[in-house]
Amino acid sequence: MTKRTVVALVSAPSGFAGRTDVLPVPTRDWNHVEPVNELLEELLGVPTHVLRLVCVQGGEPPWGGQVTYHVEALGEPDRSRLHPAAEPEPDAEHRLPYARPGGPAELVAWADARVERTGPAVQVRTWNLSTVFRLPTADGPVWLKAIPSFFADEGAVVDLVGRHDPTIVPRVIASAPRRVLLADAPGGKCWPVTAEHVDLVVPRWVAVQNALAGAPRLRPTAVAMPSFGLPDTLTHGDFHPGNWRRGGAVIDFSDAVWGHPALDACRVLEYAPPELHDHIRRVWSEAWLRHRPDSRPLEALDVARRASRLHNAVKYQLFLDNIETSERIYHEGDPQVELRAVREMVR
Repeated sequence: MTKRTVVALVSAPSGFAGRTDVLPVPTRDWNHVEPVNELLEELLGVPTHVLRLVCVQGGEPPWGGQVTYHVEALGEPDRSRLHPAAEPEPDAEHRLPYARPGGPAELVAWADARVERTGPAVQVRTWNLSTVFRLPTADGPVWLKAIPSFFADEGAVVDLVGRHDPTIVPRVIASAPRRVLLADAPGGKCWPVTAEHVDLVVPRWVAVQNALAGAPRLRPTAVAMPSFGLPDTLTHGDFHPGNWRRGGAVIDFSDAVWGHPALDACRVLEYAPPELHDHIRRVWSEAWLRHRPDSRPLEALDVARRASRLHNAVKYQLFLDNIETSERIYHEGDPQVELRAVREMVR
C-alpha cells in the first residue's frame, strides 16, 4: 500500500501560524482528512479543519506521497510545534466556500441549527468535489455534505428517489443550495463487490429508474445513445459499488444527470472484477425486461460501453475546468484515459 505523509500549513484566529513537521498518516487517500485532523489536534492542542490540498510530492493520484494541506486551527495552536513558512495564497480562481477559512465552521453551524449534536463534528473527507462531516446525535450519526455549483442538487435528487423507494437512499434531514444533511445509511461500502451486492442493489435501482422515466428533471447527459426500448431517466452518474452500502442504500448523487440507464450499468462493470461481469449483465438486463419486456438491454449495454467512457471524459473535463489549480492533480489526465479506452473499444 502506498503510504502518505502530510505537512500542514496552519492558519489560526490570530493569523498564519506556520507549518508542521512531516507527519505520517495511517491512510493513503489524499481526501481522507479525519486522521489528519486527529493527528493535528494531538500535536497542536486545538481542533482543526483541512481547507484544501496545496501540493503533493510523490505518490500516485489520489494516494500516497507527501501531501501539503492548508489547515485552519479552531483556536490558538501550540506554536512551539510549528516552523516559519510562507502563508498560502489568500484566494484563487474557483476556490470553494468550504476551502476558505471559516467555511467548514459555517457549514457545521448550519447543520447545528437543524440537528442536536452530542459530540464534536468530524470532518471525514474534503477535496475539490465535496466536503463531508459526520455529526453524532442521540439517534446515531448524520452526514453533512457540501458540493460545488456544477453538480446536481443532491438533496433534491435524493428526495426524488426516496419518493419511489425510501429504502434505497438515506433520508434527507435538510438541504440548501450546494449542501445537504442526511441520515445515516447503514453498512460499509460494497468493496469488494459481490454477486449478493449486485442482487441487492441493481434490481431496486432499475425499478426506481423505470418509475422516474419521462420528462427530464435534471440536466441531460452530454452523450446521447439509441434507446433500445429503454427510457431516458435519472442516472446516478457514478454508480460504482463504493457508492453502495451493504444495507442496500445508494449514496453520492452529485453526478446525477438525465440519460440512458445503461450508463449506470456500465459504471458498475468498470469497477467490478471480470468474473462478475456476466452476472451484472444478467441481473441488470432481467430487471429491465421485467419492466420493459420489448426492450433490448443487452444490445444497449454493448453500445453504452463506449458512451459511458465518453460521458466520463466529459465529466472529468468539467471538473478540471471548474476547480482551482492546486487540486487539478486529482483529475489531470482522466479525460485522456477515458478517450483512450474508447479508442481501444473501436479498434
